[in-house]
Amino acid sequence: MAERLLEGVRVLDLAGEPAAMTGRILADLGAEVVAIDPPESRAWNVGKRIAPRAELDALLAWAHLVIDTPGAYLEPSMSASGTHQACWVSVTPFGLDGPRAHWRASDLGVMAATGNMYCTGDPDRAPVRPSQPASFAHVGPEAAFAALTALWTGVPQRVDLSMQEVVFVANMATAARFPQTGFRGVRRGASIGRTREIWPALDGWVSYGLRGGKARVPSLETLTRLVASEEGVDAAALTAMDWSAFNQNTAADDELRAIEVPIAEYFARHTMTELYEIAVETNLMLAPINSPREIYGSTQLAAREFFGDLDGVELPRRFCVVHTRDGSAGEPRIDRTPPADSHRGAWAGVNILEFGSGAAGPIATRYFVEHGATVLRVESRSRPDFLRVYALGPDNPHGLEGAPMYDGLNVGKRNVTLNLKRPEAVALVKRLVAEWADAVVENFAPRAMKGFGLDYDALTEVRPDLVMVSACLNGQTGPHKDYPGFGGQGAALSGFNFVTGWPDREPVGPNGTITDSLAPRFVATALAAGLLHRRATGRGAHLDVSQVETAIYSLSPWLARYRADGVVEGRDGNRSPHAVPHGAFPCADDEGIGDRWVAIACWTDDEWARLASIMGLDDTSLATFAARTQRIDVVERLVSDWTRARRRGEIAEQLQAAGIEAVPVQDYGDVHADPQVAHRRHFVPLHHPYLGDGLYERNGFRLSAAPSGYERPGPTLGQDNDWVLGELLGLSAEEQDRLRADGAVE
Repeated sequence: MAERLLEGVRVLDLAGEPAAMTGRILADLGAEVVAIDPPESRAWNVGKRIAPRAELDALLAWAHLVIDTPGAYLEPSMSASGTHQACWVSVTPFGLDGPRAHWRASDLGVMAATGNMYCTGDPDRAPVRPSQPASFAHVGPEAAFAALTALWTGVPQRVDLSMQEVVFVANMATAARFPQTGFRGVRRGASIGRTREIWPALDGWVSYGLRGGKARVPSLETLTRLVASEEGVDAAALTAMDWSAFNQNTAADDELRAIEVPIAEYFARHTMTELYEIAVETNLMLAPINSPREIYGSTQLAAREFFGDLDGVELPRRFCVVHTRDGSAGEPRIDRTPPADSHRGAWAGVNILEFGSGAAGPIATRYFVEHGATVLRVESRSRPDFLRVYALGPDNPHGLEGAPMYDGLNVGKRNVTLNLKRPEAVALVKRLVAEWADAVVENFAPRAMKGFGLDYDALTEVRPDLVMVSACLNGQTGPHKDYPGFGGQGAALSGFNFVTGWPDREPVGPNGTITDSLAPRFVATALAAGLLHRRATGRGAHLDVSQVETAIYSLSPWLARYRADGVVEGRDGNRSPHAVPHGAFPCADDEGIGDRWVAIACWTDDEWARLASIMGLDDTSLATFAARTQRIDVVERLVSDWTRARRRGEIAEQLQAAGIEAVPVQDYGDVHADPQVAHRRHFVPLHHPYLGDGLYERNGFRLSAAPSGYERPGPTLGQDNDWVLGELLGLSAEEQDRLRADGAVE
C-alpha cells in the first residue's frame, strides 16, 4: 500500500483514552501497532493487534516506540532490560514533573487549565468545553508527531507530553500576548469579535463570518447580491456598503446591526443544504453546522472515499491521502545519523520551504522549527499573509509588521519575499527545492500551486524524492475542493460546532476555530512520516491533508456511536454521561477579578462520597451514579452553592488532595501565574524588531535527548532575502539587483 510510510516501525500502545488515537494514526501510516487491553473504542482500535498483558515484556523488547498514559501500567525504566531500544512517549495532563504533575484531570480539567474553555461559550453562563473530548483530539496527533520526532533522532529517550500545553496552541498565540494587552479572554457566544458567526437557517445553523479584509471582499459582495435578489428582504444596508473599506473592528455598532438584519433574514429562509450548495457554487464562505447525518451524506467525502467499512463500522479510513513515486537512485539526501551532539534539536539539518497563509500550514511547520529545523516562508509584499493584513488599523503603527498573531504562529522562521507571478521567482523556488529544501509545505487552495507552476508534479521534475504536503480546507480532489473557507467553516463542516454549547441555545465554536489548531498537528505528523519514509527508501511522497477531514477523523468515536445506534449526540454543556457532577462551578472573586470558575468531576461513587463529606452534605439519596444522574440539577446546585463562596485555587488544592478532579478554569492572565506552566518553561522570551519584547509559546512535548525552543521571533517581510539569494543560491550582487529591479524579488 502506498500509505505505508512507516512500514517497519513497531509500536507498543499502552495508552488510555486520552492518547488512544495516537496508535491509530501511526497504524494508518503503516506502522505495526500492538495494543494491550486498549480502551473499548472500535474507532481507535482499527489497524491494531490486540495482545494480552502476558506479552508485555516481550513487546517492550520488540517495540521501537511505546505510547503510554502513566497510571494504567507499571512503567519499567527505560534503561531496564528490553526497553533500551525504545522511544517512550508519556502522555499526562500536566507533564511528568512539576508542582501540578500529580493533579488529576480528564478532558474537562485539561480544557479548564488552558484558557480555551474560559473563552468558549456564552457570557451569561459558565465556560463550556465541547461535549466530545477536544483535548484528546489535539493530543492524539501531537503525540504521534512527538513519537516520530523521537524516532527521527535514532536515540532511545523519554518524551514528556503535557496535555495542558498541547491545547494552549488552540488559543492562536493570544495567551502569550497577555503581558502586552492585558486581555484575559472573553466568551462571545455565537459571535466572533463584534459580529455574528453562527446564524439560524431554516432547519439548523450555518457559519458565516461577517468580517472584512481583502480575502473576504468577494464573499461579502456575493452575499450582497444573493440577499438583494431575495424577494421581500430589504438589502439597502448591504448594497450601500463599500466592502473593500469594511472593517468590523472599526464599524459603528448600529452599522453592524443594520448589516446583520437582512443577512439573518436571508439565511433563515433557506435550509442548510440550500445555503451550502449556493456557497459551493458561488465561493461564498459559508458552511452548514453539520451533525453526523450531514457528514455521512457529504458528496465531497464520498468522492474522496473518506469512509470505509472498518471492522464492521463505517468509519474514516485515514486522515491524509498519500501519493508516492519512485525517487532518485541511490542514497537519499537527508543525513541518516542522529544529531552529532546534545545541543542540536531533533530536526536539525532538515530544511522546509513553506507557502501559504493563516494558521493551518504555519503552525504545522512551527513544530519542526521548535525542534531544530530551518523553515523558510515564501511570502509576497504585494499579497502578504492575511494575518498581517488583519492587523492593519489605527492601533497598529507598524503596518504589516505589527501583526501579533502572525508573529506568534511563525516564530523562529525565515522569510523571503518573491512575486510568484514572475517566471524568475518561480525559477528561484525550483532552485531552492532542487538544491536546499528537504520538504515543501503549502496550504493554498488546490489550484494555486499549479497556477504558479510549483505543484508536486512540477517540483519533482527538479527533486524526484521530494516530500510535499498540501493542506487546504477540503483536500486536493472532490467536487468541493475549490470551496474557500477558514477555520470557522472547518469547525462547522466537521461537527465541532455542533457539539459545542448548550442544548437550549445555538451552537458555538470552540475558541480559536478548532481546525486551525487541530489540522496542523496532522500535517506535521504526515510530514514527519514522509521524511522517515524517504530516509528508509529514498522515495518521496505527496501528502494530501484536508483540514476538515482531520477534524472529522478526530470525532471518529462520536461517528461510530451514531452509526451503531442512530442517536445524534449534540451539545450538552459540560455534562458527561459518565460522571456526575461534571462541569464548571462559580467561585468567589479572586484578587478583585470576577468571572471565576472551577471544573469539578466525580467519576465514581467513592469520589462523590468524599466530595459530599468535604461539602458537609449528608444525603444518602445521592450516593449512586444513577441517583445523581436522575437528580443532576440538584447535584449541580449543591456543588455551586458550596463553591460560590470559595476561591477556585483553594477548592482545587483541597479536592485534588482528596483524589477528586478539580482544576481552576484559567483565563489568559491566569496561565502566566500557573506554576506548572512556569516549571515547563512554556513561554520563551524574544525581542521582535517592531513589536518589541514578547513571549512565544512552545508546543506540548519535551525530548529527554534533544533540546527544543526558539532563537528568533516571527520573521519580518523579506528579512532573509540576502541570505537566500546570496548564501543559499550563490547569486552575484548584480544578479540580485536585477531580480529586485524586475520585481521577482520584492
